[in-house]
Amino acid sequence: MGYTIKQAAEKMNLTAHTLRYYEKEGLLPLVGRKDNGIRIFTDSDLEWLSVICCLKGTGMPIKQIKEYIDLSLEGDSTLEERRQIFIRQRESVLEQIQQLQKHLEKVNHKIEFYDCACAHLSKKELRTN
Repeated sequence: MGYTIKQAAEKMNLTAHTLRYYEKEGLLPLVGRKDNGIRIFTDSDLEWLSVICCLKGTGMPIKQIKEYIDLSLEGDSTLEERRQIFIRQRESVLEQIQQLQKHLEKVNHKIEFYDCACAHLSKKELRTN
């Protein structure tokens, strides 16, 4: 099935501007065009977009995503290199999760502090009334 840029953007929860940018950066090298130049996205293009969004969402820079896509276009001879990219990204995500867990602990600690402080203030106000 073919999708216009607007339809593809809506399906992927992106903007048409973002899709044009990704194409310009070489992240969507296989997007076809009609005779009149209008882009037509396929289900395969949407799958590429889902991988791009995943990698971007994990903090991978566009330049590295482009390297992955270039390797993918080279075919099976790059399978191990692509596997290693995902292994490294998994390590990066796990580190991010650990950092976020530490931040969450700090946030929870501060909430507990403010819960106690607010409760103490409420009791104090009750006594003065």
